[in-house]
Formats: sequence, C-alpha cells, structure tokens
Amino acid sequence: HSNSDKGDGSVRYILSGEGAGTIFIINEVTGDIHATKSLDREKKSHYVLHAQAIDINTNKPLEPESEFIIKVQDINDNAPKFPDGPFVTSVPEMSEIGTSVFQVTATDADDPTYGNSARVVYSVLHGQPYFSVDPKTGIIRTALADMDREAREHYAVVIQAKDMAGQVGGLSGSTTVNITLTDVNDNPPRFPQKNYQVYVPESAQVGKPVGKIKATDEDVGVNAEIKYSILNPEGANTFSIATDKDTREGIISLRKPLNYEKKKQYTLHIAAENTHLDPRFTHLGSFKDDTTLKITVGDVDEPPVFSMDYYIMDVYENAKIGTEVGAVTAQDPDSKNSPVRYFIEQREEGGGYFDIEAVSGVIRTTQLLDREDIPWHNITVMATEEDNPSLLSHVPVTIQVLDVNDNPPEINAEEEIIICESTRAGQVIQTITAVDKDDFANGQRFYFSFPGGIPVNPNFTLKDNEVISDSTASIIARRRRFHRLTQELYELPVVVWDGGEPLLSSTSTLTLRVCPCQRGTRLKICQSEAFLSSAGLSTGALIAILLCVLILLAIVILFITLRRSKKEPLIISEEDIRENVVTYDDEGGGEEDTEAFDIIALRNPEAAEELKFRRDVRPEGSRPGSSGRPHRRHRAHSPSSLATEEETDVRDFIKQRLAEADQDTSVPPYDSLQTYAYEGQGSPAGSISSLGSGGIHSEQDYKFLEEWGPEFQKLAELYGDEVDVQSESTTKNSDEQT
Repeated sequence: HSNSDKGDGSVRYILSGEGAGTIFIINEVTGDIHATKSLDREKKSHYVLHAQAIDINTNKPLEPESEFIIKVQDINDNAPKFPDGPFVTSVPEMSEIGTSVFQVTATDADDPTYGNSARVVYSVLHGQPYFSVDPKTGIIRTALADMDREAREHYAVVIQAKDMAGQVGGLSGSTTVNITLTDVNDNPPRFPQKNYQVYVPESAQVGKPVGKIKATDEDVGVNAEIKYSILNPEGANTFSIATDKDTREGIISLRKPLNYEKKKQYTLHIAAENTHLDPRFTHLGSFKDDTTLKITVGDVDEPPVFSMDYYIMDVYENAKIGTEVGAVTAQDPDSKNSPVRYFIEQREEGGGYFDIEAVSGVIRTTQLLDREDIPWHNITVMATEEDNPSLLSHVPVTIQVLDVNDNPPEINAEEEIIICESTRAGQVIQTITAVDKDDFANGQRFYFSFPGGIPVNPNFTLKDNEVISDSTASIIARRRRFHRLTQELYELPVVVWDGGEPLLSSTSTLTLRVCPCQRGTRLKICQSEAFLSSAGLSTGALIAILLCVLILLAIVILFITLRRSKKEPLIISEEDIRENVVTYDDEGGGEEDTEAFDIIALRNPEAAEELKFRRDVRPEGSRPGSSGRPHRRHRAHSPSSLATEEETDVRDFIKQRLAEADQDTSVPPYDSLQTYAYEGQGSPAGSISSLGSGGIHSEQDYKFLEEWGPEFQKLAELYGDEVDVQSESTTKNSDEQT
C-alpha cells in the first residue's frame, strides 16, 4: 500500500516485471499480489517485480516506482538421482576386507541450504554381505574376505540414496553397480592323471611331435600360463617338450632317433608350473605339479645304415680300368640283419666313370680318368635290403683324381715378341713363361734352353732365371741394332721341360718381329701399328677407305683419257700444210728437276738403267761387315781420279737419247727440244759439296741426336752407323798390326 492511499478509491495500483500478469497479479484497489500458478524453486528460485501507485483522477504516479523480489521457498519435492548409473567395476579376487571397489554419487535438486531436503544418505539394498557402502561418501568396499573368482565371479550390488538424512518421509533413489572379481594366480596347475602312456614307432622323425600332455589351471590369462619340463636326464636326452600357447598343451618331440633294437621303452617325468607367480599366495603351497609318461617304441623295418655320413676317396689319373678306388659299408639296423646290396645312382654327374660291386661295396673305375678334364667326381651310392628292396638309403661319395705328370709344359706366347731396332747387345728383349696343365706337385719349376744339335744363334741368347726361381727365361740380344729392312722376322726355337717324374718337354718356335719402336715409352709397339691403333681404325674401315681411293683414282684416269681423246690434231687437213710453231713456256721446278734427273746418266749412260734406285727405300747394296747398311765411300777423290773413273762419251749418249725420242710412240708428233748440259771433268777447284768428302772422320759423338726426338731419329741412326763402322775398322786395323 501507498501512504498516499486514504482508502477513498482514488489510488490505482499497477504491477510490472517477471511473471507480472501471468504468474503474479495485483489488486488495483487494495494493492494485494496473488500467485496464479504453482511455483517450482528448482526451475526459478526468485522473481523481480515493480509496483507503482497512480492517481486515478490525474493518472499520474503518486510516488516513485517500487522494486521488490519474491523468493520461492524450497520444499522436499525432489528425490536423489544417480545420473550415470548403472555402473560397472571390478576388484581382484582374494582382496582384504575394506578394499575400495567404487564410489557412487547421487544428486538432489532441492535446496541444500534449507533444511534436510538435499541431505543424502547411502545404503546397500542388495549385495550384502559381500560389499558395504559408506553412508556419507558413497564408497563401496569389500565386506567379505577371500572372495574366490573361481567360486563366483560377478556381483550385482544395489545402492540406495535417501534425502532428509534418511529420516522417515524422505525421498530416495537407487542404482546398480555390477562388480566383477578379476583373476589372480591363486591356483596351481594340476595333471588330471598321474600316469600316461604313448606309442611311438622307431621310424619317427627327429624334431617331429610324437605326443602331447596337458595340465589344467583354474586361473585365466597369464595366471594360467604353464611351462612343461622333463625332469629325468634319460628322457630329456631323447625327447623334448614345449608349450602350445593356444591350447596350453605340452607337445613332446623327438630329439634323437629311436632304435627299437637298442631300447624299447622310455619313462619321462614331466613337471608343469606357472610362469607368473604371485608372492602373496606362496603360503598356499607349490604352484607346480608332475606326472609320469611311459613311451613305448614300436619296431619298424628300417633301411640300411652306412658306416659314415659321407666318403672321400682318391685315385690316380690314367689308372687302369677296374682299379679299386675304395669301399663303402652299410648294415641292416633291424634285428634280422638282412643282407645289403649296393649300386650307384646313375643320375649323378660322374656316374659313368665308376661302378660298385653289389655285395662288397667296392668302387672301381670303368673309364680312364683325366685330372685335367675332371679333377673331382661326385657320386651317390645307394644301399637296399635284399629282403625289402623298397627301403633305400643314400650316401654321397667324393672321388679326387690325383695328378700324374702326363702333360708337357708349353711356352705361353700369346703376344707377339717385338725387337726394337735400337736394341743393344746384352739387352733383355722378352721374358717368357711356361704353362703346364699338370699339378704343381709334379714340379713347380720349368727349365728353358735352345734345342741341341744346332749352331749357336748369332743374334740371341736364352737365360734361364734360376736365381729368382720364378720359372721364367729371358731372351737377350747378342748384337746391337737390328734393321727391319734387312730382316724383319726371326724364328727362335726354345725347349722347355718340367721337373716332374718323368721329365716332359716341348719345343716351341717363337717369332720375333723387328720394329722401329716409339721412343720415350716402355711399350714395344711398331710405329705403323701404333698409328693404326691410335687412329682407332678397324680392318673393315681400312678396306672401305681403300675402295674409295681406288674408285676416285679410276674416275681421274677415265677423265684424263676422255680429254686426250677429244684433242684436235695439230694439222687440220692434208691440204692445209703449213709450218706450225708450238711454244711452251714452263718454269723450271728448281730442286725438283735435280731430284727428277740423275746426273750419273751423263757420266755412265750404259749403267744408267742399272743404277736407278728407289728413293722411298734404302739401297740394298752391302759390303762385308756392314750388316746390310748402304755402302758409302770414306776416302777423298781428286779431280784426276774422277776423270779416270767416270769418263763418258757425251756425244754417243746424246745420239742414243735422240734415237729413243724418235722411236717413242707415246709422245706428241711435233718437234721438241731436249737440252743436256755437262759441266766437264777435271775441275782444278774440286767439289765444294760435303756429300762426297771422305777425309778423316770427325771424332765428334753424335749420340746426342737420339735425345732430340723422332725428327732426328733417322739422322741419329746414319751417323751412329758411321761411328760404328769407324770403330769397327779401327779395331780391325789395330788387330792386323798386332
């Protein structure tokens, strides 16, 4: 009410704010506020409203607007709830009393600050006497000791939450907690029986399973894992046992072959124990159990057994057919001891060289053996029982062919032997080696020599390198300087023999080629060969080039012939005869004219044809002691001597040339002028050329020309030869005077 309200009805009240007009209404005359609906504190705990008094006549506020709050007072109208239930949890079996299992929490929507409407108390409705719950915290604990999973594994515990502190009239709610006991290793493995038996044939393969055994364990998972073992040494040496991880069975396998004739029965003491032990339960006893397994060995007809796993034998090559190589032996392991028969498996390599006696097992040769062809033979010998041929056994036999000295050594001359023209006396030309197909056991050393009964070789000697013992020999030059134009190829027979028993030898003829080797390199390659090799031209390429050159040459010759045939004659017709003067103005060729015309023809026309030398090769004229070198004069000639030795009738020579020119049908039919100039004889001044001067030889050493390179090689050889001739003539004169 407003203080301005005198109760005469002049004041009107209005209401605004939360829920005004819907939840709350006001009496406009008295100002009383009434609720039109039930209020729920859990939905809205308070409302804010505004009220104002207005003059009904002027419709103006009599005082400022008033604000007030309406609070909803709580009552216990909501029961406790478990929003996340039901629950699933676990606890290990054999846990102690009071072991915490799980904690539940209930919620109450009532006001916890007002009364006991939201005060919750927990209790167990179902699940006693195994579990208990803390009334205030809701923690569930074990209430019974030594709960065994193997007896009962799952529990459904119902927990109740009640408000009003559990008083009468309070509201309650419940949930279910599913508790599972987890396994611990509290049970040892156990064999269902104390004695087992199994039958195993003696033919059982080593490493293969022959039986199985199983122990039970009430635990699960890793707590039920079992390890099996054989306790007695007798059984452990012959058998082994392993655990199958899937079935947890003990798989018994054979460690050694069984033999019924030697042992007919085995007794195994087998133990089973857990691999993961829990020390909390050691007081319960040993987590291990054992049993006895008797294995009976069954008799089986077995194939023969060889005395050895493999055989190695040897025999000399070239041995006579039927030579004994060795013998194999096999026996029937069964008690009846049947006779054994042997044969060679012919599929193997080398089976055709040997045969075996069926009864004794002796291996003999059937062919002549050659160690150099096949040094080792591998065969397979098979044995079978006479009573039961289907039972076979195999054994490998390796036969080594021993060497005898039946192959002579041969000189290994794969590459061509080259002699350089500049080779000096005593210089090693080539080191030769020998090869022998036989084994080194027949003599690791080779010996070399020239064949007997022939004259001493004037050009070469052979030195057997006995000092270094490398089974080589050296070919050594006996004289200095070889000339390819004089003799290009030399044949040298060499005898080589080994040190075996008996001694074997062979004779090989070596071919030595003389070449002007390249200077400044250790490789002995002829200059022409080096050129071809450096050019990289094959035989086919050279033939192609040669064919191209021949084709071009044929074209040029054909062109010249055609041009000559088309020339017009100098005399046009027989009626038009007049003097024709043909003038040729050709410039001289200089030195080419002197090289093209030999002045010796003027001095001795009769020998002109005989003294024509090839200018591309060295003359073949020789003298005693010159080793094929061209003859050169070494004494001075006076003008008088020239007139005596080389006097020639020039007039007769000119007439002879004129007759030849008239009779020559290959020249054009017109006059030509040939001029011959002759200096004459007996010049008092003599010749000033150094080519014909012999005189006293210079003592100068021309060996330095060899160091100037390939350009001065020919000059060095010429002057070197001159010095050699001088030294030889000097030595000869001194010997004659002596």
